[in-house]
Amino acid sequence: MAAVQGPVPVGTASRNGIASEEPKVVVAENGKTVDVQDKEVSTEGLCSISAYDQWMPLSVSGQLPRPRYKHGAVVVQQKMYVFGGNHNGRYLGDIQVLDFKSLSWSKLEAKSQSGPSESAEAVSFAACAGHSLIPWGNKILCLAGHTREPTESLSVEEFDPQTCTWSTLRTYGSSPSSRGGQSVTLVGDTLVVFGGEGHGRSLLNDLHILDLETMTWDEFATTGTPPSPRSEHAAACFAEQYLLIFGGGSHSTCFSDLHVLDTQTMEWSRPEHQGVTPEPRAGHAGVTIGEYWFITGGGNSRKGVSDTLVLNMSTYEWSVVTGLEARAPPTSEGSSLVMHTINGENFLVSFGGYSGRYSNQVYALKASLKSRVLFQQINEAGTNGIAPISPISEAANSSRKVIFEIEELQDKPGNKADTSKTTAQVVKGERNQIEDKLNQEQYQSLRLKQELANVERRNTELTEELHLVRDQLSAEQERASKLENEVSEIQERLQKMDVLEKEFKLLRGEIDSGSDTAVASTDQPSRGGGFWRWNG
Repeated sequence: MAAVQGPVPVGTASRNGIASEEPKVVVAENGKTVDVQDKEVSTEGLCSISAYDQWMPLSVSGQLPRPRYKHGAVVVQQKMYVFGGNHNGRYLGDIQVLDFKSLSWSKLEAKSQSGPSESAEAVSFAACAGHSLIPWGNKILCLAGHTREPTESLSVEEFDPQTCTWSTLRTYGSSPSSRGGQSVTLVGDTLVVFGGEGHGRSLLNDLHILDLETMTWDEFATTGTPPSPRSEHAAACFAEQYLLIFGGGSHSTCFSDLHVLDTQTMEWSRPEHQGVTPEPRAGHAGVTIGEYWFITGGGNSRKGVSDTLVLNMSTYEWSVVTGLEARAPPTSEGSSLVMHTINGENFLVSFGGYSGRYSNQVYALKASLKSRVLFQQINEAGTNGIAPISPISEAANSSRKVIFEIEELQDKPGNKADTSKTTAQVVKGERNQIEDKLNQEQYQSLRLKQELANVERRNTELTEELHLVRDQLSAEQERASKLENEVSEIQERLQKMDVLEKEFKLLRGEIDSGSDTAVASTDQPSRGGGFWRWNG
């Protein structure tokens, strides 16, 4: 049975931030969070923004959250949830919610759920900053972060917006050490944790992966040159395979480098980028729309960064989206950045941050860039030997179908007044379908090009290795030939030494026999002249 939360009075404010007298109440009814008052404050919300690629301050209602930075923010079911953060050196533990439909703020009082069968108690979110929030289904995962009482290892918390309950998830394997300022990126069904600042302000560049299906931690060995130890960087996933790391800082400098990890081969690389050269920065925020990675905020030891960048992750080309005056909230350090789509339009929403003063303002940007990549697989060939329908041919058939439907609508009596409106709706819907199918074809073409490029790169590497091995083999053959020649020379010398030794023995034998004969002749008295002759 879902826990039912009693009414929690929360003060409200008008759109100019001045508190009003009537409280706003947030309750949990049948497992769902409901605003009792002010359900409809704005009928347009983000859709009221007409200009593209310009940061616009949003006029919001409800009691404004306390100004903060290094908080976390995610979007779940058309609401932005903001957890924790830092204000004047104090860690915050509140949960604030911005409804994108009404652009109204409300505060949640959460409960702790120790187990499925145990009752929940009303508790505050553990005050922290520099943590990471990840939307997972209709729930929110919270990992790491700096706290007043740091733990030895990193824990995984789960928040259920429907029941307003916190729970600690049980994990297996060796958990990473606790840290803050790290990046946590969703890659498929895994969470990839990289870097951050650990105990004693030690900077990290280790890599840990949590399998969300088995809830098991693994630390993988990688090849290539990894990013240097850092914190307050940004990370993104592309094509559910590549992890990108940009910027960040150490205790003495900030970075502007871009690193890519192939999660299939676990190899790091540093691609050559195109376009503008980003300034070094740390404390920035990022969010992706298809193949586009938007970066805003952050700063370095010299200044804050005022421009909003976008990286095409398929070509590694940087470009500037827009700029803001210095100290504007979207250019702040430690602000949050989320993406929300309404009626096919993509909006970037920035909240909070620090740029000389703490902010609690909300800014939004309507992005003009449309993703050309839809991360959906084209249906494979069907069973019974029936080939799949080509998306392009199917799109052509859909176009013909649109024409027939329009002609039928025009021929029917009573429909002439609504023909133009209905025709526009049908054409718009079918056009979107055709564009989606063309996008799928482009995505497949892009994937094939990337695979071909990887194969060619691997082929080049193998060719170089083959040439290197051949050179080494040739050198070894030459060395072996030299050794054989030296061995032959040594053998010839040994043979000559044997001959010399035999000759030496013969000469020595002749010398010995000659000396014996000489000794014998000198021992016998001479019978000739001399002393014996005179006495004979």
